[in-house]
Amino acid sequence: MEKAYKLLASQREISNKRAKELIDSGLVYVGDKRVKIARALMDEDTKFRVEKIEDIEVIYEDRTIMAVNKPALIDSYSVADFIGDDYRLIHRLDRETTGVLLLAKGRDFLEKAIDEFKNRRVKKRYLAWVEGIFFEEIKIDKPISTYKRGGKSFSKIDKRGGREAITVVKPLYIQGKKSKVEIEIETGRTHQIRVHLSSIGHPVVGDERYGSPTKTKRTLLHSKSISIFNYTFEAREPKDILKYK
Repeated sequence: MEKAYKLLASQREISNKRAKELIDSGLVYVGDKRVKIARALMDEDTKFRVEKIEDIEVIYEDRTIMAVNKPALIDSYSVADFIGDDYRLIHRLDRETTGVLLLAKGRDFLEKAIDEFKNRRVKKRYLAWVEGIFFEEIKIDKPISTYKRGGKSFSKIDKRGGREAITVVKPLYIQGKKSKVEIEIETGRTHQIRVHLSSIGHPVVGDERYGSPTKTKRTLLHSKSISIFNYTFEAREPKDILKYK
Protein backbone atom coordinates (compact mmCIF):
# COMPACT_ATOMS: atom_id res chain seq x y z
CA MET A 1 0.00 0.00 0.00
CA GLU A 2 1.18 3.52 -0.77
CA LYS A 3 -0.22 7.04 -0.69
CA ALA A 4 -2.17 7.97 -3.79
CA TYR A 5 -0.15 11.06 -4.65
CA LYS A 6 3.15 9.14 -4.45
CA LEU A 7 1.87 6.40 -6.73
CA LEU A 8 0.58 8.99 -9.18
CA ALA A 9 3.87 10.90 -9.10
CA SER A 10 5.78 7.71 -9.87
CA GLN A 11 3.47 6.63 -12.68
CA ARG A 12 3.34 10.03 -14.37
CA GLU A 13 6.98 10.92 -13.62
CA ILE A 14 5.99 14.19 -11.97
CA SER A 15 6.76 15.76 -8.59
CA ASN A 16 4.83 14.80 -5.46
CA LYS A 17 3.62 18.39 -5.25
CA ARG A 18 2.20 18.31 -8.78
CA ALA A 19 0.56 14.94 -8.10
CA LYS A 20 -1.18 16.39 -5.02
CA GLU A 21 -2.37 19.38 -7.04
CA LEU A 22 -3.90 17.12 -9.69
CA ILE A 23 -5.76 15.07 -7.07
CA ASP A 24 -6.93 18.15 -5.18
CA SER A 25 -8.21 19.63 -8.45
CA GLY A 26 -10.47 16.62 -9.01
CA LEU A 27 -8.74 15.47 -12.18
CA VAL A 28 -7.50 12.03 -11.05
CA TYR A 29 -9.64 8.90 -11.37
CA VAL A 30 -9.40 5.17 -10.80
CA GLY A 31 -11.88 3.76 -13.28
CA ASP A 32 -14.93 6.02 -12.99
CA LYS A 33 -14.27 7.02 -9.38
CA ARG A 34 -12.54 10.29 -8.58
CA VAL A 35 -9.61 10.14 -6.16
CA LYS A 36 -10.57 12.64 -3.46
CA ILE A 37 -7.78 12.25 -0.86
CA ALA A 38 -4.16 12.64 -1.95
CA ARG A 39 -2.86 10.75 1.08
CA ALA A 40 -5.31 7.84 0.78
CA LEU A 41 -3.57 4.45 0.86
CA MET A 42 -3.97 2.48 -2.35
CA ASP A 43 -2.64 -0.75 -3.86
CA GLU A 44 0.68 -0.22 -5.60
CA ASP A 45 -0.69 -1.68 -8.85
CA THR A 46 -3.51 0.92 -8.96
CA LYS A 47 -3.82 2.51 -12.41
CA PHE A 48 -4.75 6.19 -12.48
CA ARG A 49 -6.48 8.19 -15.17
CA VAL A 50 -5.77 11.92 -15.29
CA GLU A 51 -8.20 14.19 -17.10
CA LYS A 52 -6.79 17.15 -18.95
CA ILE A 53 -8.08 20.70 -18.81
CA GLU A 54 -7.43 22.31 -22.13
CA ASP A 55 -7.11 26.07 -22.40
CA ILE A 56 -10.46 27.29 -21.14
CA GLU A 57 -12.20 29.83 -23.35
CA VAL A 58 -12.72 33.13 -21.53
CA ILE A 59 -15.93 34.72 -22.80
CA TYR A 60 -15.57 37.95 -20.82
CA GLU A 61 -13.51 39.39 -17.99
CA ASP A 62 -13.42 42.66 -16.09
CA ARG A 63 -12.41 43.72 -12.58
CA THR A 64 -15.42 42.02 -10.94
CA ILE A 65 -16.51 39.04 -13.03
CA MET A 66 -15.26 36.38 -15.42
CA ALA A 67 -17.39 34.24 -17.72
CA VAL A 68 -15.89 31.09 -19.22
CA ASN A 69 -17.10 28.34 -21.53
CA LYS A 70 -16.79 25.24 -19.35
CA PRO A 71 -15.64 22.08 -21.14
CA ALA A 72 -17.43 18.77 -20.65
CA LEU A 73 -16.32 16.15 -18.11
CA ILE A 74 -14.60 18.64 -15.81
CA ASP A 75 -16.22 19.72 -12.55
CA SER A 76 -16.78 23.40 -11.86
CA TYR A 77 -14.39 23.51 -8.90
CA SER A 78 -11.57 22.18 -11.08
CA VAL A 79 -12.21 24.98 -13.57
CA ALA A 80 -11.98 27.53 -10.75
CA ASP A 81 -8.75 25.96 -9.49
CA PHE A 82 -7.31 26.02 -13.00
CA ILE A 83 -8.11 29.71 -13.46
CA GLY A 84 -6.53 30.84 -10.18
CA ASP A 85 -6.87 31.78 -6.53
CA ASP A 86 -8.37 35.22 -7.21
CA TYR A 87 -11.63 33.74 -8.51
CA ARG A 88 -14.60 32.17 -6.74
CA LEU A 89 -17.49 30.28 -8.31
CA ILE A 90 -20.78 32.17 -8.38
CA HIS A 91 -22.70 29.02 -9.33
CA ARG A 92 -21.98 25.51 -10.62
CA LEU A 93 -22.69 23.36 -13.65
CA ASP A 94 -22.91 19.58 -13.60
CA ARG A 95 -19.66 17.85 -14.53
CA GLU A 96 -20.92 16.77 -17.96
CA THR A 97 -22.61 20.09 -18.80
CA THR A 98 -20.80 22.58 -21.03
CA GLY A 99 -21.26 26.32 -21.37
CA VAL A 100 -21.37 29.59 -19.46
CA LEU A 101 -19.84 29.41 -15.99
CA LEU A 102 -19.44 32.56 -13.88
CA LEU A 103 -16.70 33.43 -11.40
CA ALA A 104 -16.34 36.49 -9.21
CA LYS A 105 -13.37 38.61 -8.22
CA GLY A 106 -13.74 39.81 -4.66
CA ARG A 107 -16.10 38.76 -1.87
CA ASP A 108 -18.43 41.78 -2.14
CA PHE A 109 -19.30 41.10 -5.76
CA LEU A 110 -19.53 37.36 -5.10
CA GLU A 111 -22.15 37.88 -2.38
CA LYS A 112 -24.17 40.26 -4.57
CA ALA A 113 -24.10 37.82 -7.48
CA ILE A 114 -25.13 34.85 -5.33
CA ASP A 115 -28.02 36.97 -4.03
CA GLU A 116 -29.16 37.55 -7.62
CA PHE A 117 -29.33 33.78 -8.16
CA LYS A 118 -31.18 33.20 -4.88
CA ASN A 119 -33.76 35.85 -5.70
CA ARG A 120 -34.37 34.59 -9.25
CA ARG A 121 -33.08 37.69 -10.96
CA VAL A 122 -30.77 35.74 -13.26
CA LYS A 123 -31.93 34.59 -16.72
CA LYS A 124 -30.50 31.19 -17.66
CA ARG A 125 -30.95 29.53 -21.04
CA TYR A 126 -29.78 26.05 -22.01
CA LEU A 127 -29.69 23.85 -25.09
CA ALA A 128 -30.15 20.09 -25.02
CA TRP A 129 -30.79 17.08 -27.17
CA VAL A 130 -33.65 15.01 -25.77
CA GLU A 131 -35.12 11.61 -26.48
CA GLY A 132 -38.20 11.47 -28.70
CA ILE A 133 -40.11 13.94 -30.85
CA PHE A 134 -40.62 17.25 -29.04
CA PHE A 135 -42.87 19.55 -31.06
CA GLU A 136 -44.51 22.17 -28.82
CA GLU A 137 -43.48 24.59 -26.08
CA ILE A 138 -44.25 23.46 -22.55
CA LYS A 139 -43.93 24.91 -19.06
CA ILE A 140 -43.08 22.30 -16.44
CA ASP A 141 -44.06 23.29 -12.91
CA LYS A 142 -43.24 20.33 -10.68
CA PRO A 143 -41.59 20.49 -7.23
CA ILE A 144 -38.26 18.71 -6.79
CA SER A 145 -36.49 17.18 -3.80
CA THR A 146 -32.85 16.07 -3.72
CA TYR A 147 -31.21 13.29 -1.75
CA LYS A 148 -27.82 11.58 -1.51
CA ARG A 149 -27.15 7.95 -2.37
CA GLY A 150 -23.71 6.40 -2.49
CA GLY A 151 -22.11 9.83 -2.27
CA LYS A 152 -24.01 11.10 -5.34
CA SER A 153 -26.89 13.54 -5.62
CA PHE A 154 -30.22 12.44 -7.04
CA SER A 155 -33.38 14.47 -7.53
CA LYS A 156 -37.00 13.48 -8.03
CA ILE A 157 -40.43 14.99 -8.51
CA ASP A 158 -41.90 15.36 -5.03
CA LYS A 159 -45.34 16.98 -4.89
CA ARG A 160 -45.51 16.90 -1.08
CA GLY A 161 -42.02 17.71 0.17
CA GLY A 162 -40.31 19.17 -2.89
CA ARG A 163 -39.24 22.74 -3.57
CA GLU A 164 -40.79 24.80 -6.35
CA ALA A 165 -39.16 24.21 -9.74
CA ILE A 166 -40.19 25.79 -13.05
CA THR A 167 -38.75 24.96 -16.47
CA VAL A 168 -39.84 26.25 -19.90
CA VAL A 169 -38.90 24.09 -22.90
CA LYS A 170 -39.12 25.13 -26.58
CA PRO A 171 -38.58 22.84 -29.60
CA LEU A 172 -35.85 23.86 -32.05
CA TYR A 173 -35.06 20.94 -34.33
CA ILE A 174 -35.94 17.27 -34.85
CA GLN A 175 -33.43 14.72 -36.07
CA GLY A 176 -34.67 11.15 -36.32
CA LYS A 177 -36.01 10.22 -32.90
CA LYS A 178 -34.12 12.98 -31.08
CA SER A 179 -35.04 16.63 -30.60
CA LYS A 180 -32.99 19.74 -29.94
CA VAL A 181 -34.63 22.08 -27.44
CA GLU A 182 -34.02 25.42 -25.77
CA ILE A 183 -34.67 25.59 -22.03
CA GLU A 184 -35.15 28.47 -19.64
CA ILE A 185 -35.23 27.80 -15.91
CA GLU A 186 -36.90 30.12 -13.43
CA THR A 187 -35.50 28.22 -10.44
CA GLY A 188 -32.21 26.41 -9.89
CA ARG A 189 -32.78 23.03 -8.26
CA THR A 190 -30.21 20.24 -8.43
CA HIS A 191 -30.58 18.40 -11.76
CA GLN A 192 -33.75 20.40 -12.42
CA ILE A 193 -33.62 20.29 -16.22
CA ARG A 194 -32.74 16.61 -16.29
CA VAL A 195 -35.48 15.59 -13.85
CA HIS A 196 -38.17 17.75 -15.44
CA LEU A 197 -37.43 16.52 -18.97
CA SER A 198 -37.39 12.93 -17.77
CA SER A 199 -40.74 13.47 -16.03
CA ILE A 200 -42.44 14.29 -19.36
CA GLY A 201 -40.88 11.36 -21.20
CA HIS A 202 -38.05 13.28 -22.89
CA PRO A 203 -34.85 12.65 -20.88
CA VAL A 204 -31.68 14.41 -22.02
CA VAL A 205 -29.76 12.22 -24.45
CA GLY A 206 -27.01 10.32 -22.63
CA ASP A 207 -28.52 10.92 -19.19
CA GLU A 208 -28.71 7.30 -18.07
CA ARG A 209 -29.36 8.33 -14.46
CA TYR A 210 -32.70 9.83 -15.44
CA GLY A 211 -33.82 7.38 -18.08
CA SER A 212 -32.02 7.96 -21.39
CA PRO A 213 -31.37 4.65 -23.21
CA THR A 214 -28.72 6.25 -25.42
CA LYS A 215 -25.05 5.81 -24.53
CA THR A 216 -22.95 8.90 -25.22
CA LYS A 217 -19.72 10.35 -23.85
CA ARG A 218 -21.75 12.81 -21.79
CA THR A 219 -25.22 14.15 -21.08
CA LEU A 220 -25.99 16.46 -24.01
CA LEU A 221 -26.78 19.65 -22.08
CA HIS A 222 -25.22 23.08 -22.68
CA SER A 223 -25.52 26.34 -20.74
CA LYS A 224 -26.12 28.68 -23.66
CA SER A 225 -26.41 32.06 -21.93
CA ILE A 226 -26.70 33.79 -18.58
CA SER A 227 -27.91 37.34 -17.91
CA ILE A 228 -27.05 38.88 -14.54
CA PHE A 229 -27.02 42.55 -13.51
CA ASN A 230 -26.35 44.39 -16.79
CA TYR A 231 -24.31 41.54 -18.27
CA THR A 232 -25.33 38.90 -20.81
CA PHE A 233 -22.85 36.13 -21.58
CA GLU A 234 -23.25 33.53 -24.32
CA ALA A 235 -21.15 30.41 -24.93
CA ARG A 236 -20.64 28.93 -28.37
CA GLU A 237 -22.06 25.48 -28.84
CA PRO A 238 -19.76 22.44 -28.81
CA LYS A 239 -19.98 20.10 -31.81
CA ASP A 240 -22.15 17.52 -30.03
CA ILE A 241 -24.76 20.19 -29.24
CA LEU A 242 -24.57 22.03 -32.56
CA LYS A 243 -25.56 18.87 -34.40
CA TYR A 244 -26.46 15.44 -33.05
CA LYS A 245 -23.98 12.91 -34.46
